[in-house]
Amino acid sequence: MPRKTHVAFTLCVLLGINAMNFYDRQVLGAVQEKVRKSLDLSDTQLGWLGTAFILLYAVVGLPLGRLADRWHRKWLLAAGVALWSLMTFASGLAWGFWSLFVLRLCVGIGEATCAPTASSLIGDLVPAERRAKAMAVFMLGLPVGLALSFFVSGAIAQRHGWEAAFFVAGVPGLLLATAALFILDPVRGGADAASGRTTGDGKPADSPSALPPASFGTAARRVLGLPTMWWIIISGALHNFNMYALGTFVASFLTRYHGVNVAQAGYVSGLVYGFGALGLFAAGWLGDRAFRRGPGGRLTVAWIGLAAAIPCLLLALAAPPGQLWLCVAGLLPGCLLLYAYYGTVYATIQDIVEPSARGVAMAIYFCAMYLLGAVLGPVATGWASDYFAREAAAADGASILTDWHKAVGLHGAMYLIPILNTALVVVLFAASRTVKRDYLRRTLEPGGPAPVSG
Repeated sequence: MPRKTHVAFTLCVLLGINAMNFYDRQVLGAVQEKVRKSLDLSDTQLGWLGTAFILLYAVVGLPLGRLADRWHRKWLLAAGVALWSLMTFASGLAWGFWSLFVLRLCVGIGEATCAPTASSLIGDLVPAERRAKAMAVFMLGLPVGLALSFFVSGAIAQRHGWEAAFFVAGVPGLLLATAALFILDPVRGGADAASGRTTGDGKPADSPSALPPASFGTAARRVLGLPTMWWIIISGALHNFNMYALGTFVASFLTRYHGVNVAQAGYVSGLVYGFGALGLFAAGWLGDRAFRRGPGGRLTVAWIGLAAAIPCLLLALAAPPGQLWLCVAGLLPGCLLLYAYYGTVYATIQDIVEPSARGVAMAIYFCAMYLLGAVLGPVATGWASDYFAREAAAADGASILTDWHKAVGLHGAMYLIPILNTALVVVLFAASRTVKRDYLRRTLEPGGPAPVSG
């Protein structure tokens, strides 16, 4: 069994890698106004830079997820981190749209190694009863990385130019890629084997005969044969729709509707995302405690937290124009509660999927999460914003859209987030009803982990 210090080192490196994963992903958004003016880009071109990144990230993640189930995971992770860090650094040398487009595609390829590989490693390092907390530590990289990117990249770009923001963003990842070579890469099913769990013939649960490698198609069929996995995939699309819509438009909403400048909107956005880290870790801790009562405990924590976020988001949107801090009073707890999703749901995937297919499971989940959520969220919210802006102009009898009409339009579009979050709560509640059966199906198979009570 690996020493606690080795496990802690591995989790710290994975946290750092995930933080830079989201930091480097957000840096373009943080400096895009300066990039747009410098490279003479249209808003459509800026939109394509983000959409192309997401599409390639989702699709490439499928074969990389399978590779995470078959190859040395720390080597795969180190290569991915090095690739996206180098391409982030090189983005500061871009001379036009197409050069930046290609470089951002390469960033997407590198980043697609992170989630499947790291999740698979954590699933094999940490026993089920502590897995949500470990996943929460890893996913702290999301709010931390986004918040730091808002704070740091914008400040660097303001003082030294947008190119310097990319140069600075690329360096830490290269150091973390080196550190990744020294993390633990346990045998698949190692967390179960460390608990003394064996197959029917007495062999360790992580032995090759107990966990035979399967083709991608076979592994995918096993994953998609789990009803809970379908609910989780739908939940991922809904949640990513909301999070990418919020991430894309929250600063614009604060600027247009509440009249703050770009720097103030960036600081408030960074504060909101950074505050979410508390919710992520708290939900992971509560999820582990709830799991000890039964396999559906983690998802129960998730849907209750997300349900509590709904009135907070509605409060934020109900704040009158110019009442920034009333809006923030709803956004802070709302965002904190939205982060209840990650550690609990990601750990549930590890609970119900056999170790030899966890990389594939995360890759399928992320493919749907990004193609159906991250791509559609900003586009649909932007379309709704334009529609409501035209409606506001028509109500005023105006033939030209003013900044106020655009502010009203975006305000109306932001209501998509609490609406879809309500649907997300229903989906996660349904998943919490099926997870026990899927969990027991795996635990009762030869080589499966010992079931929890409840």
